Amino acid sequence: MAEENHTIKNEFILTGFTDHPELKTLLFVVFFAIYLITMVGNLGLMILISKEHSLHTPMYIFLGNLALVDSCCSCAITPKMLGTFFSENRMVSLYDCMAQFYFLCTVETADCFLLAAMAYDRYVAICSPLQYHTRMSKKLCIQMTTGAYVAGNMHSMIHTGLLFRLAFCGSNHINHFYCDILPPYRLSCVDPYVNELVLFVFSGSIQVFTIGSILISYLYILFTVLKMKSKEGRVKAFSTCASHFLSVSLFYGSLFFIYIRPNLLEEGDKDIPAAILFTVVVPLLNPFIYSLRNKKIISVLRKIVKKNITRKFEEK
Repeated sequence: MAEENHTIKNEFILTGFTDHPELKTLLFVVFFAIYLITMVGNLGLMILISKEHSLHTPMYIFLGNLALVDSCCSCAITPKMLGTFFSENRMVSLYDCMAQFYFLCTVETADCFLLAAMAYDRYVAICSPLQYHTRMSKKLCIQMTTGAYVAGNMHSMIHTGLLFRLAFCGSNHINHFYCDILPPYRLSCVDPYVNELVLFVFSGSIQVFTIGSILISYLYILFTVLKMKSKEGRVKAFSTCASHFLSVSLFYGSLFFIYIRPNLLEEGDKDIPAAILFTVVVPLLNPFIYSLRNKKIISVLRKIVKKNITRKFEEK
């Protein structure tokens, strides 16, 4: 092996989206527009929930935190990605790479637990409405939300810490638009078997537990809805649950495709599209899926708009 190949590399070059340079302007405009809509939608939802006292219930506390982690996910990925479209320097240091992955892993893991908590909340609300306030207290809601962030931090600390056992002495080109955990494994001179095993065990366990909780909750909801006598009530419940389940399916489908599969170290052609799905598209869709179909949020928005219009007329 040539001597330069033994040199330890502490910097990587992100080469995602470089195959079609003629599309970089179009891609920049599209992703910038998505980023703006994502941030406005999620931050607007957070502000609305925090300001409106009637929305200080478990369901909306979970929804506000989901908007927070979606905003953080967009902030962790999109600005850096946009900067690389017109920059000649696509270099990123090892520690910057670790920091980006740590932040992304924290919010995405918290996202998994929040989605499970939201599914359980809907299960209690629909299947045991008379016991809702005792079984889904505000204290339990805060504990579940805090637990989601703690689990996210612990999960990301494990994988980020294990990156220090790797050494990089070959190619430093990462065919991605952000620093994910798998590309450094592929570039490592040290056998990443331990890292790969820990990733499979921890990520697999988290995803199986959370998606299992979601599926069980929705199955109970489905059985309860089918027993409803009102056709209108059944249609409304099915419509709401279907839109929520679409968001969950997109999120978990892309995660499973990337992280829970045989031959993790083999680079796939669909890695980047799958990553776009859960880091860009899902955070864009969530505020619309979970809020625009929610009558209470629409009612609060109308009340605020009406109040502002009335105030302007009074000032005139």
